[in-house]
This record gives sequence, structure tokens and C-alpha cells, in this order.
Amino acid sequence: MEFPDLLERFLSYVKIDTRSDDNSQTFPSTPGQLTLAERLKAELMEMGLSDVYVNEHGYVFATLKTNQERPSPVIALIAHLDTSPDVSGQGVNPQVHRNYDGRDIVLSRDPEVILRTDENPRLKDRKGKTIITTNGATLLGADDKAGIAEIMSAVNYLINNPDFPRPDIRILFTPDEETGRGTEKITLKEINADVGYTVDGGEPGEIEDESFCADTVKIHVSGVNVHPGYAKGKLVNSLKIASWIIERFPKESMSPETTESREGYIHPHLLSGTVEEADLNILIRDFSEQSLKEKEELILSFVEEARRRNPTASLSFEVERSYRNMKLVLERYAEVLETAEEAIRRSGLMPSRTSIRGGTDGARLCFMGLPTPNLFTGGYNFHSRYEWITLEDMEKAAEVIVRLMGLWAEKGTLNSPGIEARP
Repeated sequence: MEFPDLLERFLSYVKIDTRSDDNSQTFPSTPGQLTLAERLKAELMEMGLSDVYVNEHGYVFATLKTNQERPSPVIALIAHLDTSPDVSGQGVNPQVHRNYDGRDIVLSRDPEVILRTDENPRLKDRKGKTIITTNGATLLGADDKAGIAEIMSAVNYLINNPDFPRPDIRILFTPDEETGRGTEKITLKEINADVGYTVDGGEPGEIEDESFCADTVKIHVSGVNVHPGYAKGKLVNSLKIASWIIERFPKESMSPETTESREGYIHPHLLSGTVEEADLNILIRDFSEQSLKEKEELILSFVEEARRRNPTASLSFEVERSYRNMKLVLERYAEVLETAEEAIRRSGLMPSRTSIRGGTDGARLCFMGLPTPNLFTGGYNFHSRYEWITLEDMEKAAEVIVRLMGLWAEKGTLNSPGIEARP
């Protein structure tokens, strides 16, 4: 299969600054996401899809009707508009390295900004391929503009090849996935699908069917503020109390910088305030709810000790639920995963199921009632200036989408318990 429009689409999308903003009170959180949303709306309309619109919250919707006479399930293809706020996305200058020579790639004139093969072993396997990076000053935005471009090119292929079987397809591009709010203002009725697939993963061939369970612990400290020159025996510093709690966290384990694979973590994410009032937000992540609860109880014990040490201070402890491990839902829908695995095999790759040390829109959608595993995009080093992706891997991702749609059209029915195809 050939996707001649894929590279051009991707390069044009990454140049639009769509960084989300955790502190914004708007939805979407940044105007650049609406700029990309309108761009995609125009392209989808030009391609001839129906029901194309951007709603008031910045979600992009479109429908490609089935070309089959018999009933088939409705499949949603999903990717997110925003990029991580952790690294600049302004003035992205993508660099296309054709016929890659297998050596380190200098991303900019700064000799320290180098994509090194010894730090990126997968890069060595891409000799002779087309590598896409930035100039090292910004992230690339393959998370998740690669997913968007792959979905758009796959749909374009299906339109230009009308004899290739396809089911009813719903396109959905979401804002603010990086802030954890990607599904906050959407309903299953609007999505109107039986099965979903996010295209937001990394390694070619991977299907992510498991995610973290996630909560946020919020601690508020109220101290006692008096003039520091006359503070002996009176002043209670909220910032010091919050810092004391953080200092109790394990040093050699349970943190993002010391864990991998299926290990969970406790991550102080935000500390703000003054002597009198301070707020501490802590991200809690693990693959089971029991492990999540154990970490939260550990933090609570530190809070209770801080209360005993500072009887004139006031400390509140709140757990805000974020999302749960999507495997708890997807294990009931083997057909959704097996069909994706077959599409990967038919594309010449070896499928592998893996877990993601994070969450996706799909994790939330699973618990809303739409089984939604995550498919690969081919990207690496997301959220960093060292982000890179291979055009050939993007083409494989687009091919997997096309073949996946063909398989669902051929199946005609859904056999998983709890799912019924729409008439």
C-alpha cells in the first residue's frame, strides 16, 4: 500500500503549535488546538466525508460510510490534537533525513543536541529509511500528530480505493489529552461507535491493552504567618510542612526516575503557595487499584504525622480519581484486540500486546463503555527535543488502519459479550 500524502500531512500538522496548558480555564486549553481542528475539518470535507464538524469544545468529528451491503459495526478512529506542554511547540521546524546513514544525527548547530544511536538503539535499525526530527529547539509533535496524519491518510486511501471493504468509520480528534481532559466533554452518543482505536502508541506492531490506574492526591496546608522578626514560637510555615511531606517519599523507589515496566510511582507534581497557605499535588500511578491505594495510604500517614508535629497548622487530604487500567475492560473484549493483531500480521509486522506507563483517551473511553485499545504510531522519545519517527513506520501504521477496517467489514458482526453492532 502507498500513502503519498502522509509525509506532507504530517509535516504541515506539526508546524501548528497545539501545546495544551494545565493551568488554562478554557476548553480546549489553547487556541492552537482549534486552529488544527479547523484545518482538519476542511481537509475531511474536501475528502468527501459526511457529518464533518468541530463542536463547541474543539472536538473534530467525521463519518466515512461503509461500502458493504450487510450490517457492520461502527469503528471509531481516534487521535488527539494537543502536544505536551513540557517542551516548546512553537516554531517547529521538522527535518527530513532521507536515506539515513545509521550514524548519530546532529539536530542543531549546538553540538550537545544530538540524537545518539547508543541512546536510541531502535534508530540503528532504521538505516536507509526516512527519519523525521526537529532542529532540536522544540518537540516534534508526533504525539499525536503522527496518529492524526496516519488516520487521515488511511481514510484517504479507503476513499481512493472504493473496492477495499470498510465498515462505518467515525473519526474523532480530541483536545487536551495531555492534560488528562481529552474525554471530559464528550459522550458515547456523540462518538456513536461500537469499538474504538486510539492511534497514539510508539513501537511498530504494538497494541497497548493495559494502562496505569491513576489518582491525584491533593494536600492543602494552612499555617500561621506572623512577622518573621517576631515569629519565635508562633510562625508555622506551610511551605516547610509541604516540603517535609515530600522529603518523606522513598528516595530509591516509587518515583518516575527510579521505576520502569510494571512498577508504580508517587510523583510530586505541583507545589505552590506562601508561608500561610500551600498546595501540594501528587500524581499516583500503578497498574492495580490495590497498589494505588497503598501508595495513597502511605502519603496519608505522612500527612497525619505532619499534623502531630504541627498542631496549630491545618492539613487537608483529598484523593481525586483520574482513570483506571483499561485492561479491566478490554479483557472482556478479546475480539477487539485479536482483530487488531490480525491487521498487524497482514501488514507484515509481528503484533505484541504491551502496557503503557501512562494513560490514553482510550483508557477513559473504556470505562465510559467504548472498548478502545491503543495502536502504534511509530514514534519515539515523545515529549522531548529528541523526538523522532520514521516515515516507513508511519506508512505501516496507516496500512494497519486500512487492513483493520477491512477485517471489521468482512466480519460483519461483533461476537464479544456486551457489544452489539448498530443497524
